[in-house]
Amino acid sequence: MVNVERTPPDCPGGHDGMPESGAGLHLQDQLEILIQDFRTSAEPPMPVFVVHAQDGADDDAVTGLVRQLHAGQEAHRTRCAVAQDTYEGATEVRRAAAMVRALSDPKRWGGPKAVYRRYAFPRLRLVHAIDDAVAALGDTWPAPAPGSPEAGQDQRQRLLNQLAQQRWRPRNTARWHSGLPLFDMAHILPASLVTVLAALLARSEWYVAVGAGLVFLLLLTVLNYVLPGRAPIFLWLRRESRWFMTTTFLRAPDQEDPTEVSLLRPVQSWKAIAARAYDVAEALTAGGDFHLQLCVLALREDLRDNHRRWSWDLRGFKRTRPPMLFLPNADTRNGGIELIRAISDVRSRRSELDPLLVVAGVRAQDVSRLERSVIPAAAEPEAIPSRFSDRLRTWYREWGRNLRAEQSPSRERSVLPWVMKIPLPHDQLAPVQERSRHLRASTRPTPARLVWALHTLVLVIVLLTAGTVMRADALHDRYCSASVLTANRDTRRERTPGGGTECIGIATDGVRFADWLPVPGPADEVSALTADEGTPWTVDDLEDLIAGQNDDVLDHHSGKYVTVVYAGPLSADSSDGSSLVKGAEELAGVYLAQAVINKNSSVKLRVLLANGGVDLGHQEEMAEAVAAYAAEDPTVVGVVGTGRDLKSSRATTRTLMEAGLPIVSGTNSATYLPREFANWFSLAATDQWQTEQLGLIAAQLRTPKRRQYALVLARDTARTDDLYTDEQARYGQLMLRRHGFTLLDQRRYTLSGGKPELRSHAQEICRGGRVPSVIYFAGRVEDIDSLMTHLGTEPGCAGTPLAILTGDDLSKARFSAGGPPVAPKVTLYHAALAELKKAAERTTFYLDAAAYLPGLRGHRLRYDSPALDSGQTALAHDATRALYWAATRDDRPQSRASTWVNLRNVKIEGMATGTIDFTGAPLYGDRAGHSIVLKEVSRAEDGTSTLRVVCSREAGNTKRLTRKECALR
Repeated sequence: MVNVERTPPDCPGGHDGMPESGAGLHLQDQLEILIQDFRTSAEPPMPVFVVHAQDGADDDAVTGLVRQLHAGQEAHRTRCAVAQDTYEGATEVRRAAAMVRALSDPKRWGGPKAVYRRYAFPRLRLVHAIDDAVAALGDTWPAPAPGSPEAGQDQRQRLLNQLAQQRWRPRNTARWHSGLPLFDMAHILPASLVTVLAALLARSEWYVAVGAGLVFLLLLTVLNYVLPGRAPIFLWLRRESRWFMTTTFLRAPDQEDPTEVSLLRPVQSWKAIAARAYDVAEALTAGGDFHLQLCVLALREDLRDNHRRWSWDLRGFKRTRPPMLFLPNADTRNGGIELIRAISDVRSRRSELDPLLVVAGVRAQDVSRLERSVIPAAAEPEAIPSRFSDRLRTWYREWGRNLRAEQSPSRERSVLPWVMKIPLPHDQLAPVQERSRHLRASTRPTPARLVWALHTLVLVIVLLTAGTVMRADALHDRYCSASVLTANRDTRRERTPGGGTECIGIATDGVRFADWLPVPGPADEVSALTADEGTPWTVDDLEDLIAGQNDDVLDHHSGKYVTVVYAGPLSADSSDGSSLVKGAEELAGVYLAQAVINKNSSVKLRVLLANGGVDLGHQEEMAEAVAAYAAEDPTVVGVVGTGRDLKSSRATTRTLMEAGLPIVSGTNSATYLPREFANWFSLAATDQWQTEQLGLIAAQLRTPKRRQYALVLARDTARTDDLYTDEQARYGQLMLRRHGFTLLDQRRYTLSGGKPELRSHAQEICRGGRVPSVIYFAGRVEDIDSLMTHLGTEPGCAGTPLAILTGDDLSKARFSAGGPPVAPKVTLYHAALAELKKAAERTTFYLDAAAYLPGLRGHRLRYDSPALDSGQTALAHDATRALYWAATRDDRPQSRASTWVNLRNVKIEGMATGTIDFTGAPLYGDRAGHSIVLKEVSRAEDGTSTLRVVCSREAGNTKRLTRKECALR
């Protein structure tokens, strides 16, 4: 008893919206019975169902019935192909072969509802490749004359050259979409060789790995060009090549050429394939039924392989329904009749069964071309059941019993043993008024599917292993420190503007930011990291020293310490090492404060480092990492740094404020931050206050009762994160207008490849009728060199007195130490944040620096020593001391909230920049007592730059600067 299920009436059983016929329902039931046999039997014989009308007037109804069967099987997720087009070809056999060729397209078999992946037809495509090669040679492919071996060899070589040009694929086929299986020997072998080679060379020197790789590529190239026919490498190992050489269908009795393919004998294997390809090409040229039968054989072998159960992917267990080919109107015009004959002939010659089930509709007048079938035409009427469904089952059983005896090659007027003709009476083709339920093969898993569960377990293990490897790889790609399954999520990998990799976040559990810096060359190991000859230390040195201090705190002073986070730019752009200068100098100040505090105080200071990336480009991500870590570590009392004013500064400050962390910045001169955030404390004079002090100089550059032009030249920040230049431009413009200058239109220059584009601006400024006498430069220090070059060479400005005013970023330039020269007749006035000279008499900062900072031990240091004169180290030192003072009031560690409150009571004298005093700071406003220096840079007669301090105030001095005090020469 066949195990089938009844499909409810509302299921799409046998049609696609067309009325069902009685014959359609019964044939659909018979197909489902065969499908159930296919599920339970290894290789059940699959007939070619040829349905035809008893009356020629019903031929169109038969065609519609086949289409109904096709629609119903597609609804049951059967792999179906339908051949209803008429293909080109001079003969019926050629048209039938073209029909088979069209079936080599995997998209023709099964739609989106089909189970498992698409079919692959490598054998059929190989036959098509040889056929295309013969067609491409055309009239130049005559058969060699008898007794002329030279002509035969020449023809063989021409054929192989054409196949090599096609890469042994059908013409006009994409190389990577040739339908070849992924897991084939031709792919496994080279992949395995590469994998083994990589494993052996993983720990070798780089030149050994590169040399071995080049040798391997050379070997593959040699194999590609010395093998006969220049066919693709490892083609002889593909499964279609192995079938091509071993099938008895192509083996001639007098075959003298070798037919064996071997992994260890590539040349002999190529010779065998070349000889076989030439024999097949000659047979295809000769015409006849060979071409069609070879295509049919390749098709059925491909389908057998696509349903092979014990394959690497067990696809036969997944594809539980056999493939079906529907020919709605098989006739002589489209080659359908010849295709049916060829399928029967090839099956009769082969001992293997294939899973293809064919349903063809034939017109009544063409049935004679198929001659008789196994249906006994002279049977007595009473021997044939009256019901059509019973007759259909009787005919099928009769066909199965006679199949073995009736198999023989097809000839004219002879039987086609694999064809089962089904005559359809008129009453069975009429539409059924009431749709009845029909059979459907059971979807319950078979015992073989239970075996597949064991393989599923293996597959799950493999997938878990692969997933673990992929996860480990993903963790290593995302985080700076990762193992197989876990990672330190306090730091993450990001890309630098120059294309390198940087580590962003807060360094914990042994993560070091110095490990992510560009590797210095042998000649400039220090300058490559800091881009500053005056700085004798590296980030690597300072990280080691800070880590040593932290280890001592945790080992010997557990419970009596506070933790401060330094947040700054600790990455270097591979295209511009100077991007690390600020971070390296600030980090030195933080370490110096830590070393002095831990030596002289009972409450120790632990310092953690947080990196915001090149120029703090990732400071938001850094702030989130700091806040997340602080939520787990209550000893974290605040943050030092964030010393660059960017568009992301608001979000960064807000994130740290919501985490309860106060910020003490040494160099961030943003005007809006102290007005908007209660947790913001800065030692730097704000941009607004700086420009007001520069106004003392601008007022002296203004000639009374005379029109005098000025303009603001600023960076274009539309595509950058820099907010400092926007603030400088806004307040600089207000200051120039306030002092009576006639302002020209503000100009914005862009960056290209990190370099400023100032040439066109210089031309328009200097060649116009209104040449400014004062330019407020709202840019960065790295752009000033280009500006001076253009101003010194552009007619209209060259040799003309010109004053340039700018903010504190220019304090990083070392004009007196071989830095950017000032153009002739140009005087540069800029602000600086740290007055070191006046504070030097009352501080131990320089003695401490000589005692603790690497590269400076034992040196006699002054305020103008090259390693310290920029003020970055001093400001970071003073900011750290101020935050520590607030966190250790009454000589006890304070909580985070208490530290925030205590900061408004901080007043410390004897710091590197003077007296740090937050006592008068309003809750939402700027405080007084900032350190400030106004400097003048001019060009000397020898072309060097001379630097002069115009006026200054040390930190803590609230007395206003005056015009008289800041008088120009």
